[in-house]
Amino acid sequence: MQILKKWEDLPEFMRTPEVRPYWESLDKKRGQLALKRAFDVTAGTALLALLSPPMAVIALMIKRDSEGPVFYRQERVTTYGRHFRIHKFRTMVSNADKIGTAVTVGNDSRITRVGAKLRGHRLDELPQLIDVIKGDMSFVGTRPEAVRYVEQYTPEYFATLLMPAGITSEASIRYKDEDKLLNGADDVDKVYVEDVLPGKMHWNLESVRNYSFPGDIATMFRTIAAVLGKDY
Repeated sequence: MQILKKWEDLPEFMRTPEVRPYWESLDKKRGQLALKRAFDVTAGTALLALLSPPMAVIALMIKRDSEGPVFYRQERVTTYGRHFRIHKFRTMVSNADKIGTAVTVGNDSRITRVGAKLRGHRLDELPQLIDVIKGDMSFVGTRPEAVRYVEQYTPEYFATLLMPAGITSEASIRYKDEDKLLNGADDVDKVYVEDVLPGKMHWNLESVRNYSFPGDIATMFRTIAAVLGKDY
């Protein structure tokens, strides 16, 4: 798998003056990007094998709790604008994306009883280990957005697509209570795109500009601390 495409090989929509500085920064760090991919494959495979038994138990809990599939497979966007179908444990009623927004608000009535518990500890993200091994995602990177939101990106935001989408990120840590920020909004999609997304993108772009593999490891530990209740 190619770690970082040459500038001339990027999709046309990404070959812009706004994206160029981010690409030039990453171009100097190809060794660290290779190490990132090696870590994703090695750690992802080991964790998937280790966590398969508890994941099987979670799958049974989901099936007993509500009708519908075990996995939620919404289309998301990753490196260079490529679409993929993400693996997440289903935490909402079946077809929830057809009866509401693509983002979740606090006290969302679509969330199931088991789903609420999974979300509280981010256990719904465990199946994304499959996406990490496949190369659609990485342990650390910009969270994969739904297609409708990527279509509203500014030219600079496309710089985040130079790297794979991630299970966690600095933005995820800073906005771990994102659903509460959207609670009560009359137009959730509008508030997300105009108010929440710019804040998250500030951290996402900083992470691309200042990328380092040790920084990835630090973000993973910070994520664990955030899940356990630490605020940043």
